Amino acid sequence: VQLQASGGGLVQAGGSLRLSCVASGSGFTINEMGWYRQAPGKQRELVALIRSGGSTNYPLSVKGRFTISRDSAKNTWHLQMNSLKPEDTAVYYCGALIYSLRGQVFWGQGTQVTVSS
Repeated sequence: VQLQASGGGLVQAGGSLRLSCVASGSGFTINEMGWYRQAPGKQRELVALIRSGGSTNYPLSVKGRFTISRDSAKNTWHLQMNSLKPEDTAVYYCGALIYSLRGQVFWGQGTQVTVSS
């Protein structure tokens, strides 16, 4: 299973970005698709999660501004980020939890999001 993230970049505060993640491989079903971020000197944190049943989770810091969506048939998911703030600056990683592969979480390579004030 390989994940490829894309869509990061530099944006001014108040702007928007859309991140995408594609999982390649076969013979598995992704049970949870997520986006995480890690700012310098900080731990990686969850930004958005969508489960196979469609339920979603967002931390309060991004709720109402970020939206996760998916195309399960294509093993693709996206993160629409609106009203970006300088504190959203981080490396964003996509992650996939696959129960059938011993409950492993697979990670993409990370994409930089920088929000200027």
